[in-house]
Amino acid sequence: MCGIVGYIGNKQAYPILIKGLQRLEYRGYDSAGIALLNGDKLNIYKTKGKVSDLKRFAEQQDVHGTVGIAHTRWATHGEPNQVNAHPHYSESEELALIHNGIIENYSVLKQGLKEHGYSFKSETDTEVLVQLIEFFKKTNNVDLFTAVQLALNQVVGAYAIAIIERNQPDIIVAARKGSPLVVGIGEDEYFLASDATPIIEYTDKVVYIGEEEIVALRRDKQLKIKTIANVEKTPDVKKLELTLSQLEKGGFPHFMLKEIFEQPKTLSDSMRGRVNIEENNITLSGFIDNREKFMNAKRIIITACGTSWHSALIGKYAIEEFARVPVEVEYSSEFRYRKPVINQEDIVIAISQSGETADTLAAVELAKSKGAFIFGICNVVGSSIPRNTHSGCYTHAGPEIGVASTKAFTAQVTVLTMLAMMLGKEKGFLSQDRYLKIVHELARIPDKISEILKQNDHIAQFAKTYTYAQNFIYLGRGYNFPVALEGALKLKEISYIHAEGYPAAEMKHGPIALISQEMPVVVIASSAGMYEKVVSNIQEIKARKGRIISIVTEGDSVVKNMSDYSISIPDTEECLVPLLAVIPLQLLAYHIAVAKGCDVDQPRNLAKSVTVE
Repeated sequence: MCGIVGYIGNKQAYPILIKGLQRLEYRGYDSAGIALLNGDKLNIYKTKGKVSDLKRFAEQQDVHGTVGIAHTRWATHGEPNQVNAHPHYSESEELALIHNGIIENYSVLKQGLKEHGYSFKSETDTEVLVQLIEFFKKTNNVDLFTAVQLALNQVVGAYAIAIIERNQPDIIVAARKGSPLVVGIGEDEYFLASDATPIIEYTDKVVYIGEEEIVALRRDKQLKIKTIANVEKTPDVKKLELTLSQLEKGGFPHFMLKEIFEQPKTLSDSMRGRVNIEENNITLSGFIDNREKFMNAKRIIITACGTSWHSALIGKYAIEEFARVPVEVEYSSEFRYRKPVINQEDIVIAISQSGETADTLAAVELAKSKGAFIFGICNVVGSSIPRNTHSGCYTHAGPEIGVASTKAFTAQVTVLTMLAMMLGKEKGFLSQDRYLKIVHELARIPDKISEILKQNDHIAQFAKTYTYAQNFIYLGRGYNFPVALEGALKLKEISYIHAEGYPAAEMKHGPIALISQEMPVVVIASSAGMYEKVVSNIQEIKARKGRIISIVTEGDSVVKNMSDYSISIPDTEECLVPLLAVIPLQLLAYHIAVAKGCDVDQPRNLAKSVTVE
């Protein structure tokens, strides 16, 4: 959930490491630190707070050295403070280590180390790991790589680590299990990071470190990769498609707003080569290559977390409507532990923006062990879920830096809709006329989103009215119920206002008790779907003096006249309304958060890539 950066080469490491940490700030963190090798000195500098705080502190110190590791920490064991921040020294201060993940058996290991005379300064599981590595290094009289290998064989849990040694200035040892690591290959130099964002400025050649692999980055030498079981691996060098310009704000005040406005382009990218208007067709190679698996599936299970879970609900509605295949949508965190019934005839679809979501990865492994066919839908090329699934589709949304997901959500919904349409057509439940109508309408969605974005200033203006609110209710029916959930999630994530989404008809089964003139209620009331039913729900709210913000279809006057504020969206097919209706909800959440002075791109307590439970 936090960030790792490393460098070994002929350049000064400090500027590269600090810039790398800044690139990784989007992942979420509460402290930061850096370790630098300079001759026979191994210097560690760390602070609570932001990378800017670390930078101010470190620049008063000796920051020379051509080898270093750096880290942003999101607290798991021990409160956010300077002592618990990474890197951590070993007891002799000969080793320095940074770590993402959780060592589940750290307390047992810690007790064993105490019995051998080791003492601890922090509350972290990470300090236990660096002490354990030193213990194996000294007691077995082995090199650093072997000591890491021996130590990790004793570890239960998830980790991505990087470690350097005072007396070995020509090597960084790194390893991973359940938490991502990527190595960048330069000219007589190596870069290490949690993801490619700190690397792209220097090289487009990378190696994604595999599960339970250990890598030695040696100055002027080839990468050495072995598993913790001592099996040698050949580095698989990939070319990055990411560009530096994609990581900049492009004139927008926040990454989140930039990414909201990128959605016409990202959905076009997601559909490029897949939606063919001339041939009236949709083509997903992941479906075509596995047609028989999909055609013979008795059930589809979609597993995801957070925003991806909401897109999965929309996918369920579309697949069941078009293809008449039963679909279950599971929270990955629950699915992996509740002894689910999984058969070989099942298809499990795993959805994750980062492709590194720990719970979803664990759900994938569980489903694979039961013989199910696993299909991944991810945004990040080369991430763990695509590497661990049988097939899948990339969403092609491009890098998403804002912690609150926006363009990744609409790209996921787009891919799920295309998949549902292909399956429905092949099974014969989706008529040719309806299929063609949706194909053509899907191609128009990017332009229709551009029309909605023209209302940004209007939404920004009235959003200021709601900074007082402590609670919101979001209502939708059918395909728009998951959109209500997503709108509520966006608001609570970045503005810290409590918000809940409900099916509109469920309001009278409890939530109506909350309605008052102090309660804003956001209602998705598009003309496609159960419009009259939603109008009745709005009347119930108005009778109790609730304040209505409505999402209506262009030309609607009935709901608009009942609302305190309304936002219009173009007309479209019912199954595609979520792609339009979610845009004003993203903007509403964004502008309320900005008006409240919140940190929109890095909301408190949240991380972009949730790689621990």
